[in-house]
Amino acid sequence: MLRIIVIVFVVLHGLVHLLYVGQSQRIFELQAGLVWPDGSWAFSRLLGDDVTRAVASACCVLAALGFVAGGIGLLARQPSWRLFVASAAAFSASALLLLWNGQLERLNDQGGIAVLINLAILTLLIVFQWPNSGF
Repeated sequence: MLRIIVIVFVVLHGLVHLLYVGQSQRIFELQAGLVWPDGSWAFSRLLGDDVTRAVASACCVLAALGFVAGGIGLLARQPSWRLFVASAAAFSASALLLLWNGQLERLNDQGGIAVLINLAILTLLIVFQWPNSGF
């Protein structure tokens, strides 16, 4: 039962990234007044906000694919699921930090919660080696 819960959590965490694709492409607003990823400290001045939105979309799609692949791998009891999930979590956290606007305001609107979830996933998988291989 715990295995199924972990699979659902990993896949849903990945699919939430697709909501940020819609936000970054201005298909819809996740929240009124949310302008993420405009103003990214790493990309906006260099590339402009239009290209930054495209980069954000690509990063979110890649992270979502990694999490979903990891969930499918866990469902199929493939040992590679750990690599997919850990890679997706590290990539997602890095991308969100680069797409952050550099201000300590409205962090949850810029993926702050996702970064914390990704760090928790990485800690569980890498530091604590949880769940064990017989999971």
